[in-house]
Amino acid sequence: MASPGYGKQSAPDQRPRAASDFTHLPAREAYLASLVDRLPDGAAMDVKTLAALQPHYGQMACRTALHRLSAAGHLRRVRERISSRDCRWVFRTYFSRTPRSDAWWAHFLATGEASTAAAPDPPEERTPDRTPPASAAYAALAGLGLADSRLALSAADCAALEPLAAEWLARGTTPALFTAALTASLPPDVHSPAGLTRRRLIDKLPPDRPLLQQQPARIVECTDCRTPCRPHVLLGGLCRACRGNEAIIPPPRRQLSATAVRRHADRARQAMATPLRS
Repeated sequence: MASPGYGKQSAPDQRPRAASDFTHLPAREAYLASLVDRLPDGAAMDVKTLAALQPHYGQMACRTALHRLSAAGHLRRVRERISSRDCRWVFRTYFSRTPRSDAWWAHFLATGEASTAAAPDPPEERTPDRTPPASAAYAALAGLGLADSRLALSAADCAALEPLAAEWLARGTTPALFTAALTASLPPDVHSPAGLTRRRLIDKLPPDRPLLQQQPARIVECTDCRTPCRPHVLLGGLCRACRGNEAIIPPPRRQLSATAVRRHADRARQAMATPLRS
């Protein structure tokens, strides 16, 4: 197993295991892909570990096989930030026994969600629920009574105070901080929970913090050289330099005419014939 937080991560929405999962791959790649598929999440799957897990292929063969598995759409290597409040990064390899296209990987690595087809329509006999879903502000207000019974609010109170609570959440307050701020240092007896909550929502409103540019939570790497790249740049998980199918064309050389060459030669001879001044 790799260090906690590192190693293999299974991609979502994979088909169940079948004997034909890797029949489209060469023998070596199919063998190593079936080995990686059986590893649990969090297991190390670098070339040294894969070479030590089986007796048939060495490190260079495992390295080439991983590149071909990436090109076939079975894996991508990424750097992920642990959380928005933690600057630590981990290195993970997402593996899918179901081959995925470059567009699927780009969408998944950018959003963290698999691009699946729309869900089927509900059955006709099901009674539609016309109750609108509660907002995050409404849910935060309704949860105050669970944290402290002295601030138990009715449905009408939550609906009336919802705009004030929404302003708190819009300024970056999490539901946990919202509950802690409104339930702190309550008096022994609260005769009007709605009135006290309204007063605290107004008086304790947090400052309007400027929006900071969010750092990306996931950076995709080239499977071969481990260079960070944008997801849409990687074809088969490989950057342009590692794909090797696009030759680098040098800039055209400037061609001088015969007249220009003679002119430059005459200037050089004249400069060499002129005596140096002290």
